[in-house]
Amino acid sequence: QVQLVESGGGLVQTGGSLRLSCAASGRTFSNYAMGWFRQAPGKEREFVAAISLSGIRTHYADSVKGRFTISRYNARTIYLQMNSLKPEDTSVYYCAADMSVDRLRVAIWSTLEYWGQGTQVTVSS
Repeated sequence: QVQLVESGGGLVQTGGSLRLSCAASGRTFSNYAMGWFRQAPGKEREFVAAISLSGIRTHYADSVKGRFTISRYNARTIYLQMNSLKPEDTSVYYCAADMSVDRLRVAIWSTLEYWGQGTQVTVSS
């Protein structure tokens, strides 16, 4: 059984930084692109960033370009470095995995293959 576990969320002031981690487990988990989504109260879940299995290809939402960086340690672990955080970045951040980095960017989120439980990020003004 595949599990994605996020960590690293917390409370930070405007302009601060946080690094989120996502670790995948399960014998069948291999060859997956991975990414991050977020969902604020009362809003739809939205794409944040994605990275290919090789780590070469990345995608970012316009709202986080230049501030967030997604990286990959190995086939099962990714990170999201978040700098210059704003109050509007406050959300639950979810890790996701799918066979295609392009699908992570454009597909309806509920159709993606694997999800974590989420980690709360709160940015105070």
